[in-house]
Amino acid sequence: MPSKSRTLLHFLLAVLLTSVLGAVLQTQFNLANLQALGAPIPLMVRLHTTGLDLLGFSPTFAVLVICGFVFALPLAVRLARNWPAGRWLVFALAGALAVWSALTLANALLPMPTLIAANRSLAGTAGLMASGSLGALLFAMLRRPVAPAQS
Repeated sequence: MPSKSRTLLHFLLAVLLTSVLGAVLQTQFNLANLQALGAPIPLMVRLHTTGLDLLGFSPTFAVLVICGFVFALPLAVRLARNWPAGRWLVFALAGALAVWSALTLANALLPMPTLIAANRSLAGTAGLMASGSLGALLFAMLRRPVAPAQS
């Protein structure tokens, strides 16, 4: 059984991975939409904008991820104990649904139509949910008990 501080570290690493992936995805969706309108987006602008969004947007997304993961990951741990064969599926779905739920709640509570532009399309929402899946899978991988060495 992992210690509470170790579990917290795993949780924070899962949130970090999810928020970094989500921020990069959000940036690329926004830039693709600008490019579709005819704006030239050179590689250096793309990289610079991505860096700015990692600093500016990822903390906002991290708050949403924390709100979803704080419920989803403990539930996934319990479900995975009862269904070890489906452990990875449980965590992947938990991460995706955590992000989707947090986005849905934020969009319902905030005055703007959608908080995160990538969430305005099915592909963008699926991408953000996939980032949640990867974060939850990282949590599951880090939390997985190490089997004792066989002699």
